[in-house]
Amino acid sequence: MASIQRQCRKVICIGRNYADHITELNNTRPKRPFFFLKPPSSIAPPENCHVLRPKGVNLHYEVELGLVMGRELRNSDPNDEQAAMAAIQGYVVAIDMTARNVQDSAKKAGLPWTIAKGFDTFCPISNLIPKHLIKDPHNVDLHLSVDNEMRQSDNSGLMLYRIPRILAEISQVMTIEAGDLVLTGTPKGVGEVKTGQIMRAWVTQDGKELQNGRVEAEVKDSMGCFEFGDF
Repeated sequence: MASIQRQCRKVICIGRNYADHITELNNTRPKRPFFFLKPPSSIAPPENCHVLRPKGVNLHYEVELGLVMGRELRNSDPNDEQAAMAAIQGYVVAIDMTARNVQDSAKKAGLPWTIAKGFDTFCPISNLIPKHLIKDPHNVDLHLSVDNEMRQSDNSGLMLYRIPRILAEISQVMTIEAGDLVLTGTPKGVGEVKTGQIMRAWVTQDGKELQNGRVEAEVKDSMGCFEFGDF
């Protein structure tokens, strides 16, 4: 939804929040929630949605449940679930796109990997899912298909860190502002998409797809100047 992009000042992404996803990428399980940022300019709204693949980039998808924040949080209490949930305006299903070879190269060089996450169109989102439709955000099913082949399908109850803890950890470092988008992590099954393929991501609850809970994005070649090279 275009208004989500206009209101968003930062996209805050929780990394390594599903155990099987940690295993599939041979990463280390964090001792506490950690996060990274994507710029609001990376958001691709659902109308005529597409992802632009920069030259030479190995492009990976990651389906996530997103929280659209409705009020400010600063130093929130990880044990206060009521306050955490009250701060959420609504939800989206999002696809956190990653330039995987760019990320791997940056990691090997000991450099930040914002570049791997921050390209324009690297965060396709659905329209806003009304808050009242999700009875429990820790019990919805996230799905992603590529050219109608299911690639990811898991329940948000598998999160290692629940939403109140996530919001507390973020708000102890930086103020969460109204309009910010928080992505809560991806389950197993991430993988590559190529130019011309179509990703579809959606969220279901009790086996039923939720209103506004779907985004579809085609991968297209970027005409930009960036071309991958090792750091």
